[in-house]
Amino acid sequence: MAPSVAIIGAGFGGLCMGIQLQKAGITSYTIFEKAGGVGGTWRANTYPGAACDVPSHLYSYSFEQRHDWTRRFPAQREILAYLEGCADKYGLRPHLRLNTEVTAAAFDESVNRWRLTTSDGGEELFDVVVSGVGQLNRPRLPDIPGVDAYEGTAFHSARWNHGHELTGRRVAVIGNGSSAAQIIPRVAPVVDHLDVYQRTPSWVIPKVNGEYGRSERLAFRYVPFLQAANRERIYRVIEGLVYPVLVGGWSRRMVTRRAQEHLRQQVGDPGLRAKLTPAYPIGCKRIVIDSDFYPALTRPNVELVTDPIARLVPKGVETADGVTREADTLIYATGFHTTDFLAPIEITGRAGRRLHEIWKDGAEAYLGVAVPHFPNLFLLYGPNTNLGHNSIILMIEAQVRYIMGCLPLLSARGPMEVRQAALDGWRRALDRAMARTVWQASCHSWYKNAAGRVTNNWPGPTTLYRRITRAPRPDAYRFG
Repeated sequence: MAPSVAIIGAGFGGLCMGIQLQKAGITSYTIFEKAGGVGGTWRANTYPGAACDVPSHLYSYSFEQRHDWTRRFPAQREILAYLEGCADKYGLRPHLRLNTEVTAAAFDESVNRWRLTTSDGGEELFDVVVSGVGQLNRPRLPDIPGVDAYEGTAFHSARWNHGHELTGRRVAVIGNGSSAAQIIPRVAPVVDHLDVYQRTPSWVIPKVNGEYGRSERLAFRYVPFLQAANRERIYRVIEGLVYPVLVGGWSRRMVTRRAQEHLRQQVGDPGLRAKLTPAYPIGCKRIVIDSDFYPALTRPNVELVTDPIARLVPKGVETADGVTREADTLIYATGFHTTDFLAPIEITGRAGRRLHEIWKDGAEAYLGVAVPHFPNLFLLYGPNTNLGHNSIILMIEAQVRYIMGCLPLLSARGPMEVRQAALDGWRRALDRAMARTVWQASCHSWYKNAAGRVTNNWPGPTTLYRRITRAPRPDAYRFG
């Protein structure tokens, strides 16, 4: 008898899990989604310029290639349309429970099943729980004094206020990462004045985002081999060029020079250029891929502010040097709570063990997928599975394949719980690999938790991860 499966989240991970269950003939699953539709972060982030910095043909499922991407890097609307199309094509709609947030999941040892509690007060039992909540779903607001005193309109980039007209306004953007780099060039031309508050500069490399012509799209449609070959080419180039940047390999110096050249070409003012030059090695923070960010900062109505923010005041922002800059609109481009995995869901395993208490010093999971004391709980895009160089879809598909390999084992042998020894060995291997990476440098990034431990990123090549997750090792688990 097929196990009943609860999938939390209807983004890339949750939908991929549902599709593979459906393809395997397992229909006893439910996808819980707190929003009103599928898409995850690509449904939530609708800010101007929202797009992906991974090429279109690689930022899609390997088993569901789309031939008619309009641009080489996909925009938010196209990605969302792609995911909605996948939900329709693979028959996932009847299994979706939209506008339903999972607030708690507890393993009931009396029946060896998971009891899920939802925001409407409902409870349901499942054999297996798969978390597809991701790492970029809970907006992070900076802890700045005076937030309640500010009288203007304020919102986070992931909760864009489309009813608030920006034309002619004085706007402040806090943050200069990937979201800010996409927002600022779209906002700057229409506002009266824009202040960009930067804590630490980002390394930026150009983004060649041309359109796919009609002939190219037709070729991809009618000669599928061409699309497969193009996808493979993109994958090999990224894996072979960008991954070495992260581990001090052959391409780090070359990519650094390219970023420096990009800055020199686009910013002529030496003073502004100095403010935008990072003092940490490239790759320590997420690299920004954009060709419009720097030109926007050189506009006469834009000021880059590098003095620390002291507080918000009723009419704007006061910096540490005592200067107050007026702003009637405040946009937080400050990212997400990335290291609080699965929060705010309360996860309780065997013997009443609480996952967030176990993870208080940093989240960790065997292969990024399984945690001791939590049988039949599997994670997608879990700890140490984010990438700094390639498409996360590769990792998600590897994890889904691994979980699908676990289902026959737990059906035949009872609940499967990863052994502590397996996690300990995994941690030691991660630590050895992580020591070689640029993420250990002294930069502030969302890859690290408050203690400075890198809990988000995978320190190896994707080829290695895909190989070690090809099939579960039964001896890494205990059953029953």
